[in-house]
Amino acid sequence: MDRESKIKNLISQMSLEEKVSQLLYTSPAIERLGIPEYNWWNECLHGVARAGVATVFPQAIAMAATFNVELIQQVADAISTEARAKHNEAIKQGNRRQYWGLTFWTPNINIFRDPRWGRGQETYGEDPYLTSKIGCAFVRGLQGNDPENLKTAACAKHYAVHSGPEKDRHSFNATVTRKDLHETYLPAFKALVEEGVESVMGAYNRTLDEPCCGSFFLLKEILREKWGFKGHVVSDCWAIQDFHLHHKVTKSPEESAALALKAGCDLNCGCTYPMLTVSYKQGLVNDEHINTALERLLRTRFKLGMFDPPGKGKYGKLDRKIINCDKHKKLALKTAHESIVLLKNDNNLLPLDERPIKLDVVGPAAANPQVLFGNYFGIAANFVTILEGIAQKAKNMYGINFEYRQGCLMYSDNSKGVLFAGNQGGTVQFFELKTDEVSIAVMGLDGAIEGEEGDAIASDSNGDRNAIELPQWQINYLKSIRANGKRIILVLTGGSPIAFPDDLVDAVIFAWYPGELGGQSVADIIFGDVVPSGKLPVTFPVSTAQLPPFDDYSMKGRTYRYMTEKPLYPFGFGLSYTTFKFDDIALSVNSISAGGKVKISVSVSNTGKRAADEVVQIYITRDGRKEDEPLSSLRGFCRVSIPAGKSKKAEIELPSSAFETINEKGESVLLPGSYTIIAADAAPVPVSLEKGAAAPVTAKITVS
Repeated sequence: MDRESKIKNLISQMSLEEKVSQLLYTSPAIERLGIPEYNWWNECLHGVARAGVATVFPQAIAMAATFNVELIQQVADAISTEARAKHNEAIKQGNRRQYWGLTFWTPNINIFRDPRWGRGQETYGEDPYLTSKIGCAFVRGLQGNDPENLKTAACAKHYAVHSGPEKDRHSFNATVTRKDLHETYLPAFKALVEEGVESVMGAYNRTLDEPCCGSFFLLKEILREKWGFKGHVVSDCWAIQDFHLHHKVTKSPEESAALALKAGCDLNCGCTYPMLTVSYKQGLVNDEHINTALERLLRTRFKLGMFDPPGKGKYGKLDRKIINCDKHKKLALKTAHESIVLLKNDNNLLPLDERPIKLDVVGPAAANPQVLFGNYFGIAANFVTILEGIAQKAKNMYGINFEYRQGCLMYSDNSKGVLFAGNQGGTVQFFELKTDEVSIAVMGLDGAIEGEEGDAIASDSNGDRNAIELPQWQINYLKSIRANGKRIILVLTGGSPIAFPDDLVDAVIFAWYPGELGGQSVADIIFGDVVPSGKLPVTFPVSTAQLPPFDDYSMKGRTYRYMTEKPLYPFGFGLSYTTFKFDDIALSVNSISAGGKVKISVSVSNTGKRAADEVVQIYITRDGRKEDEPLSSLRGFCRVSIPAGKSKKAEIELPSSAFETINEKGESVLLPGSYTIIAADAAPVPVSLEKGAAAPVTAKITVS
């Protein structure tokens, strides 16, 4: 009997109550039919989470900063390997509880449209194209290369137009134009559906008046009919009860359950779907609605081998030896290396060498393990804080006089505390400071300041930030150090843009939440064992005042594509310990039409003294663009390794769809005319060159 026949046969033998029980994330066993108990809720945002020891990779936003699709697929493959091993071991012990399964509710491919959003750290940044590429790579790594025998099941979330504010997520209505919807918020979801993602999670909010988990427009018209999605849809947790409790679009749990099921939400994370038995008796749903959802869920379980004997199947032999193994630790370190962004390096202060120096490490993030993890994380068997990483490097450098003071607090002012060598009346006193002294100030954010509703316990707004500025007490401490003549290397941790006075410091490293070996990765960058190569996947505004209202979902004034004011640091930006020069750009054709392709060849020279990686970024802008069209759009990128003093050619092929414009109806159209292709190492905004980006090269192409 083939798989589809088995599914229909199982369903034909179930009672109504048994069918409904299988539509809940806590699906009980039906022993007479050989259906085992299963909990669908599992997490692996940047490593298997909440299920004991696992390799903790850098946070999702840091993965995006690598601009390295192949690397992120390797990361996801390692995560799914550990997930399979954990699941196999758990089944041997009869453990079928939450977080030990194979259906993972990741990746989060929402667009990080506003830097105040606490969950932006879970995303791959502000750009639809980068998000699509990194997201698809993650899906391939999680699910494997056999769509009929999944390694694990990935889930594209949160569909759709979901990006804060956290405090309003259960009730707000995201009002967007059809243009913004199809140009910004939906492309990554479409890309992951085309990649074959097994699951899609509906968001808490309403979009264009319909609750996302009960939206016929999103779930039926677009997802199923237009995109041809064949997998299953899961609600965000307890989102369906929001229909009647907060959105007020239904009057009762049975009405909410019926609306979600008929719209195409197959699985309920929550407690509303048991009311489907009442919905059925009231005529609100029928057998076809219930059976269709159940077929989709059982199909996923069959693809994952859940009806195979234990230890059998393609992945049945993976065991605990692979969990948090040395190979995966090295991969976590490599990912952290490639994610770290060098924002500033005046007078080539970095990297530090072994010359005699007095080195002070200060700041509330230096010895804080929380800054390694972000949110949705597992627990590594060992982890390295930034202080520990620096100390490990410095231990054999006998010319370095190395000291540590926390100096200031992470979450609040400490004007009465001892800041450094002494304190009188809140005034910091330094003793015998020399001009050859350097402070490494490790500051920024951690998971208590930004995160999901209810998790970020030090957040000033339910997980979000009301302001994107570095906390004032951290700035005050930097000023105190500066006033005493020290050179400052500022290491910032966090999962979102931070506005800070960069004139106070000599060098700036943005470390994100770098994972279990984050301290080692930061130290490797500081002391030059690794050349920084990360690029910002988000724009860093100068201040909160540059941002539109948080609850305005229009893209006007947001991200590098629509922001007309100069940012602090642009999207795609990141310095190196060497210098690069874009020599020229050549196109395979001078004109392109629907169905055509153009191959772009970019020559890049390493004009410095260190071998290093550069990320070549291809942006397109339509000459004579309308005001509501993007200033430019990322349409391709590749990472190239170039020896010192050498040149390399990067080749990127673009299809004609890369030149399409979304009109006011939300339709993709290929408008004839002249377009500019820009090859650069940061978004083409004026501040890019001021901050030290290489001068871009451009070419014209005609679309006919």
